[in-house]
Amino acid sequence: MTLIKSISGIRGTIGGQVGENLTPIDAVKFASAYGVWLKQQRQKDKHKVVVGRDARISGQMMQNLVMNTLVGLGIDVVDVGLSTTPTVEVAVTLEHADGGIILTASHNPKQWNALKLLNAKGEFLDADEGAKILEIAESDDMSFADVDNLGKITKNKAYIDLHIIEVLDLDLVTVKPIEEARFRVVVDGVNSTGGIAIPLLLERLGVDVIKLYCEPNGHFPHNPEPLKEHLADLSDAVKKHKADFGIVVDPDVDRLAFMDENGEMFGEEYTLVACADYVLSRTPGNTVSNMSSTRALRDVTEKYGGTYEASAVGEVNVVKLMKKNKVVIGGEGNGGIIYPAAHYGRDALVGVALFLSLLADKNISVSELRKTYPNYFMSKKKIELTPDLDVDRILKDIEKRYQNEQLTTIDGVKIDFPESWVHLRKSNTEPIIRIYTEAKSQQEASDLADRFIKEIKEIAK
Repeated sequence: MTLIKSISGIRGTIGGQVGENLTPIDAVKFASAYGVWLKQQRQKDKHKVVVGRDARISGQMMQNLVMNTLVGLGIDVVDVGLSTTPTVEVAVTLEHADGGIILTASHNPKQWNALKLLNAKGEFLDADEGAKILEIAESDDMSFADVDNLGKITKNKAYIDLHIIEVLDLDLVTVKPIEEARFRVVVDGVNSTGGIAIPLLLERLGVDVIKLYCEPNGHFPHNPEPLKEHLADLSDAVKKHKADFGIVVDPDVDRLAFMDENGEMFGEEYTLVACADYVLSRTPGNTVSNMSSTRALRDVTEKYGGTYEASAVGEVNVVKLMKKNKVVIGGEGNGGIIYPAAHYGRDALVGVALFLSLLADKNISVSELRKTYPNYFMSKKKIELTPDLDVDRILKDIEKRYQNEQLTTIDGVKIDFPESWVHLRKSNTEPIIRIYTEAKSQQEASDLADRFIKEIKEIAK
């Protein structure tokens, strides 16, 4: 059980001790700090914040605590209820709000929840802003509104529909060809809000939808991280229903993975590669992903004459570099599509629409599409952190050992070998060291990861 405070937001397990877990008191404290920070940033008579949540069991409790805390600060709240992270991001701008809060712990299991914090652009806060909010929370220097100046809560359940309309209006989303293709698709919504949003989008595109775990009750039927080992039921359903492909999202619908018509994973890393292939074929330009993402995006970008660059891990870092490089599409290799023509946030709805447009255009199966991309294989492993483990010292030792290789140290340590790479970094959201590797075969990638796990353990002794 733990509470993690970082620039990614406040994340923890429900229940337990104050300050050690995500308790009601911690939720109120950090929501208060965010509200105070917001009022300091945007000095005016009245402020507005959009608040939504995924379908976690603790979500309604957490949302009520957060919303009423903001009301106590004199801030008006737009309650969008069960929603997705990208939908709340879109709602912030459509409402001309001062910020937004999403109650979700993304891919973490059901005992976790979190406050994800947005600015007035509907984008995640940067490191300095996050640090300021943590500072306010620790200081307890907060002043609340008097009884005549309390905020108000307004419910608005229309935003998933409005988000879908915005996606369908994108220039590169080819609605008519998708309708004419008459796709059949199985959707695994992991019993969260993807089970609402993704089928609605697909139905609007004339897709025959088979729903799997689309009841938004927060009882995740499998580990909610959209990885192959968790998706046997989706594979079976795709084959049983002779579907064209399968879709799986995480609980807050900012990660997206596909499964081909044979029930095999398309590869979460290749979600962005495929969407970028389609966008670049229509609007050539530059791309960005994070350091832990596949080299295949670089290859596809260069095929269209663009330039690829990698950022530090974290959506805010990806977005910052995307804006700097004026990219046409970017994101993260975990299935996170960021398409600036829509908005600067990972958005599975946008990803689904672009992928369908690509398939309708090429008129080939998903397995055939996958064969058109460079073949890289990735291994994603982790080491649990113990209190006595000095991560910074371990990474410095690794850096020294491999000083003659191509190194990048803006986020942990990444070592680029001619035919492979390894990226070692401390997670922002869990007490672990992540070990990501990529090579020309799965065996090579796994062996490379195991080699570095062994080295880390030797250094830690």
